[in-house]
Amino acid sequence: MAQTFMANAGNITRKWYVIDAANKPLGRVATVVATILRGKNKAIYTPNFDCGDHVIILNADKVILTGNKLDQKMYRHHTGWVGGLKEVKYRIMMEKNPEFVFELAVKGMLPNTVTGRSSLRRLRIYKGSEHEHAAQKPEVYNID
Repeated sequence: MAQTFMANAGNITRKWYVIDAANKPLGRVATVVATILRGKNKAIYTPNFDCGDHVIILNADKVILTGNKLDQKMYRHHTGWVGGLKEVKYRIMMEKNPEFVFELAVKGMLPNTVTGRSSLRRLRIYKGSEHEHAAQKPEVYNID
């Protein structure tokens, strides 16, 4: 009788990937990144164990939002006070802090559990095309 493989900390190896997000849709890049962070692209994927890899996103400021999303889509949060709903258009968010926009997109695609939060810690996002993780020898991951 064959046994089912279950991933654990002893039989997992984490790789580093670099993804260039320039001139690519935000949602398309975010889905690929979320899949890599969860480890769903591996044959040893186990749903209840965090077996994902590290991801470095470059050129977060050059990502595109299709249609009229830059002007119509809003980031909303509440301060906790009465009448404290704050709204910011994505055009302003992309100018001020494009890393946060990417983090929100990927965070929404990960589960709201301990596994999802630990996966999000392995995400590094940079505005430009330079990163400081050359010592980890990251591989280039192409999104077609």
